[in-house]
Amino acid sequence: MSRFRGLWQASVNATKRALTWNVEDWIPPSEKYIFNFNSKDELKRWHLYSDSEYGGLSTASLEIKDVGNASSGTTGIFSGTLSSDVSEGSRWNISRSGFCGMRSKKFDSFIDLESYDTIALKLKGDGRCYISTIYTENWVNSPAQHEDNSWQAFVFVPKDNWYIAKIPIVRYLPTWRGNVIDANLEMNPSRVVGMSLSVNAEGGVPGAVTGPGDFRVEIDWIKALRTSDSL
Repeated sequence: MSRFRGLWQASVNATKRALTWNVEDWIPPSEKYIFNFNSKDELKRWHLYSDSEYGGLSTASLEIKDVGNASSGTTGIFSGTLSSDVSEGSRWNISRSGFCGMRSKKFDSFIDLESYDTIALKLKGDGRCYISTIYTENWVNSPAQHEDNSWQAFVFVPKDNWYIAKIPIVRYLPTWRGNVIDANLEMNPSRVVGMSLSVNAEGGVPGAVTGPGDFRVEIDWIKALRTSDSL
């Protein structure tokens, strides 16, 4: 009889716990840090690229500095010089130059952003237009195709003031080597493998600074946000 009472009591306690669960306990948090530039260890998660790999003369650097006025006290500074020139005698026949970027190293596993609808970046810039890229697992899944799928959106960064850019994930367009793919494709946000931030000498939104010259953008953090109550 005591054994039965023990089993019955355990069942009652489990039922009570289930009834006291809050539905909010099942919902992911409304925001998720993807990158936080609060220490020099963050530099290990990124690598730089530019047209210099193909004979161009653009340069870029990424550093962590203590600025004292951001939420973390430190920020990442992505800066350099955009050049439309090509080095003499280059073996590469590039059609355009004047670009630099910082790309995250591939995540150890997928980052699942299925529960979020917006990418937010806290930036202080120079009036240029930057490009935010999300890389997802290659949907082609072919042994001959090793490149990740890329999805891009413009980010205009006002000059000299901290600004939180919020980009709905649906605004990221599928691209291949910088060109928009004219096809009805849909991102799989549950299979994100990396991100990047880049800048070109030309292009962008009206009113943005364009052309060769110096660039500089400070980055405090990059987050995923859930702005709707669809979950």
